[in-house]
Amino acid sequence: MLLVLVADVAAGLLVVIVLAVRGLGRMDAGSGQTVTSVPRDWAAVLGFGALALAVGVTAVVLLRIGHRVIGAVQLTLCVLLAIHTLWSWP
Repeated sequence: MLLVLVADVAAGLLVVIVLAVRGLGRMDAGSGQTVTSVPRDWAAVLGFGALALAVGVTAVVLLRIGHRVIGAVQLTLCVLLAIHTLWSWP
């Protein structure tokens, strides 16, 4: 059970690192350049969507093996991440 939760934390840290690096890349791209069309950035949607999927699978596994409280918390977190994913849709 602890290994599953550690895997969720690792997935969350990976999403945070990827989004931070993407944000740093955007800060340098705007210096002196004119943009004719704004490209869509799908990194946040894909990152949070993958994280919501990983947390949802973890919730189902925890519920199946009998850890109802932790599984319910993970399921709630999955729903919140899914809402945040839909909110960050470009």
